[in-house]
Amino acid sequence: MSDLDNFIPQATADGSFTFFSQEFGESFHSSYGAHQESFFKFAVPTELSKKANKPVVRLLDVCYGLGYNTAAALQTIWTVNPDCYIEVIGLELNAAVPQAAIGHNLFNNWNCEYTEILTQLAFSLSVQSPRLTAKLLIGDARSSIQLVNNSNFRADAIFLDPFSPPHCPQLWTVEFIQQLSLSLHESGSLATYSCAAAVRTALLTAGLQIGSTPPVGRRAPGTVATWASPTPLPPLCQAEKEHLLTRAAIPYRDPELSDSPQVIIKRREQEQLTCGMEPTSRWRKRWIKKGTIQM
Repeated sequence: MSDLDNFIPQATADGSFTFFSQEFGESFHSSYGAHQESFFKFAVPTELSKKANKPVVRLLDVCYGLGYNTAAALQTIWTVNPDCYIEVIGLELNAAVPQAAIGHNLFNNWNCEYTEILTQLAFSLSVQSPRLTAKLLIGDARSSIQLVNNSNFRADAIFLDPFSPPHCPQLWTVEFIQQLSLSLHESGSLATYSCAAAVRTALLTAGLQIGSTPPVGRRAPGTVATWASPTPLPPLCQAEKEHLLTRAAIPYRDPELSDSPQVIIKRREQEQLTCGMEPTSRWRKRWIKKGTIQM
């Protein structure tokens, strides 16, 4: 069986396609739209259209996947400033995923102008051109991020896009997010689709400020994080603030950046049992009653 056979395109509501991961038991994108997610969950919250006016913009794409988030970033930046020089580092576990996206011609479905670049990146793992340096680091992102930090790469934007915390806890831990924070430029921003209290706690533990980004294709918002924003980040609502005081906010931990998902999940469950924080079910019941959150 070829890699193309392992990844079968699935249509999403905006006409773009995604894949389903047998390994993680989840789709790479929501059914509402893979294309819109890449722009509105990542390119927009990290304010790439403003950063495009800089002579150089550096991007760290964590869990590169099909390549959509990087494609959206290139399109956003070069639409504003065609002369902007972009440096991209993508972290990806499985090189077959971006290669399958190219093999199935998935970028044709959203009129991406940069398919040639993305093809070279998927198959050669690096691109060098007059206005772009890009490379893919294949393997466990917990190891790759340390290579990034050792190179003194500092990103203007970080896209944090792993599978969900219950399915891929190793890339949502306090320790991994601390490593990501070391890669974030002092004026940079990190965006993720997740609003999980455990993830937000990890971001706060790393010393970052957090804000809530608008829902895209689902009821739940995303999260943006910075060191110090010149303008206030979109605030968390009261329900979100109180969520950070419940057992759900106990973060995932991976002290040596090497534990299995099962060990990481078990460690968190044990900490939740002894933390003395409000049960998340009580918080949920309270805010459902107020009509702020829905099941």
